[in-house]
Amino acid sequence: MKLDDQQLRLEGIYRQNDQGEYMQRVKLAGGALSVAQARTLADLGARFGSGVFHLSTRGSVEFHGLHADDLPAVYRGLTSVGLFSRGACGGAVRGICCSSSFGPGFGRTQVLLRHFLNHFSGNPHFEGLPKKFKIAFEAGYARSRHLIQDLALVLVDENVNEPRYDVWIAGGLGREPQAGFLLADRVPESELLPLAESVVEVYKAWGEKGRRLKHLLNAVGEDELRNRISQRRQQKTTISFSDAFPKALLPEGTVQRVPLKVFGGELPALKLAEIAGLAAEYDCSWLLVTPDQDIELLRDGSTTELGAALTQAGFVLNNEETVLRICPGNHECRMGLCATRDLAKNLLEELGGRLTGRSLAISGCRNSCAQPQLSEFGIIASKLKTEDGMRRPLFDLYNRKGAGLGEVVASGLSEAELLAHLVEQLRGSK
Repeated sequence: MKLDDQQLRLEGIYRQNDQGEYMQRVKLAGGALSVAQARTLADLGARFGSGVFHLSTRGSVEFHGLHADDLPAVYRGLTSVGLFSRGACGGAVRGICCSSSFGPGFGRTQVLLRHFLNHFSGNPHFEGLPKKFKIAFEAGYARSRHLIQDLALVLVDENVNEPRYDVWIAGGLGREPQAGFLLADRVPESELLPLAESVVEVYKAWGEKGRRLKHLLNAVGEDELRNRISQRRQQKTTISFSDAFPKALLPEGTVQRVPLKVFGGELPALKLAEIAGLAAEYDCSWLLVTPDQDIELLRDGSTTELGAALTQAGFVLNNEETVLRICPGNHECRMGLCATRDLAKNLLEELGGRLTGRSLAISGCRNSCAQPQLSEFGIIASKLKTEDGMRRPLFDLYNRKGAGLGEVVASGLSEAELLAHLVEQLRGSK
């Protein structure tokens, strides 16, 4: 089967390597999976590919090691339970994420997020973009992920007749990290979709091929970008979401969560099947893929027995003492310059308890998929150096202290030098 790599990207599929293997990314609405969807994913992951899923920092699930002949069957399986991947890669509106854990405001953002996902996903008007376009909903500013989106909508007031959102645009990481800026504050919910459409349309009309919205901002300036968006917005009508009844994934106020630690976001399909089975047994309606690449089970009522059952089955309950994010690196990604999971294990072994209560993110290349600039300590494999006939990665170390993005504190480090710098940074930031 001969496949066009560019067309595959719009289907959420990347060529993984030169051995004919592919990565399939699955969009999740704010990281949420029903138990039935989790079971189907687990079955597909056991039958096709490497047998191990990668949980992304945007709440998506990735299959690795797929072959061309597997793709139609995986598509049919995903579709059978309402999962889809159109636009999960390539020049389209990506999966819409939500990094706020299940708490105040999460219920409302999830409902609105699903309206947006239904509107933008697979819609040809919002495909063929110069590059990817990332949208996020947040139920507050705590995690700062509004800074790195092409469009971020932050719920700031839910206790009014029409909820209000701050709207941020033109952020992004990658090789040229740049924090987004506040386009409009306290925007009524009915204004959000036409405003979002206007931003995407301006990007599609004037964005440069292969470059994100932040580059258009830098080319034309903030005032001109605002003007172009405003002109588009004036051509659109306000759109109210006329839900017939109050909606939420789970009842407000009684939901409890059981967080599970997933090292590096690498989750074997058989383990996902086991988690889904216990979730069904203890009446959990939803699983969440978190932005820190872990799993949360959500239950209406006590979680004591569920937590005990998961522990007995060998799962580690996440105490959130250390936050660790890792991209796949050269284990699976052709862009990766280092074995990120091996590096993470080495650092954890060497640093031990010194990372307790800290956050660390490791990216295998400058694309920054692990979001290192949003961690207290971020590591990027920036280049390869040939030494004694061997090609070894060199690393840049980032430190984040304020409300913006982390900044480089050392660059061109060997693994030993990286460890020494981390020890020094940890000692100086107690």
